[in-house]
Amino acid sequence: MRKNLFRVLLGIMLLIALAGCGTKSQGDVIKALDEKMNDLTSYQAKAKLTLKTGTEPQVYDVEIWYKEPAYYRVSLKNAEKDQSQMILRNDEGVFVITPALNKTFRFQSDWPKNSSQAYLYESLIKDILSDKKANFKATKDYYVFETKTNYPNSKIIPRQEIKLSKKDLSPVSVKVMDPDMNALLTVEFSKVEFNKKFDKDAFDTTKNMTGARLEIPTMAKPKNEALEVMYPVSLPEGVEQIDEKEVATENGKRMIMTFGGKKAFTLVQETARVLPASNTAVLVNGEPVDLGFAVGALTDHSLTWTYKGIEFMIASNDLTREEMVMIARSVQGKAVK
Repeated sequence: MRKNLFRVLLGIMLLIALAGCGTKSQGDVIKALDEKMNDLTSYQAKAKLTLKTGTEPQVYDVEIWYKEPAYYRVSLKNAEKDQSQMILRNDEGVFVITPALNKTFRFQSDWPKNSSQAYLYESLIKDILSDKKANFKATKDYYVFETKTNYPNSKIIPRQEIKLSKKDLSPVSVKVMDPDMNALLTVEFSKVEFNKKFDKDAFDTTKNMTGARLEIPTMAKPKNEALEVMYPVSLPEGVEQIDEKEVATENGKRMIMTFGGKKAFTLVQETARVLPASNTAVLVNGEPVDLGFAVGALTDHSLTWTYKGIEFMIASNDLTREEMVMIARSVQGKAVK
């Protein structure tokens, strides 16, 4: 009788063990991710990025190239293709290319090592591996991690959900969330190819500057017409707009807005100037900062960026870097002056 009971119990235990063979634990997946990163030499990915920090969601197409040890080419375009920028990193530095304006800025920067990057695979895996308290679940087709983010200039998006394919651990989607767990930025990957073979000059500065200009036509010379002014939707508590002034410039119009209260800052926007075609990059101060819809240059007291043919600048001795980024991401409220 005891032998029969022992056999039954042993059989049940074997069934449970066999049933669990196909299920990986969080530790198993993390170990596999660590091994994959060690073997990764390059990749090419395409994705759709949706930003929800203004009045309406903005959707962009993103194409990412990576080659070890630290070569990057990230192309960002919106659906209408009237906003296009490229981030390029190679041995010469970090570049932000805006082909419609014939502008290329060069940064002395460690980008993308200095913060989370929702569309860079190795950045996502780094966030998973470094968060010892990450939440984990496995579905039929995916591994899903919820981790903290590393955005030094934006604490309003502290959490992210990263979904990986069980098949090859490739990224499927990323949701970057605010403290109330609302997704403010979503990245949906449509294609990922690991260990991609690139041409020797794929990350060459001159080649990419020239190629970007050929793909995106240069903006026509702006006419002296009404400037479509944009207003920030989000302001720090206790801050409000107190004045605005429009002045004429050689290139069109310039709008100067002043804000005051607990903190003061100035927001300037004007029609961007199209430069003559050149393969020379302008060295700028600050760090490149990803605003979702554009890449800006951030210092302790200013933030500049270009969006839809308009140049913007926030200047302040009171605002923190995080507050400047928050305001910039919300400059989407429109009115015609």
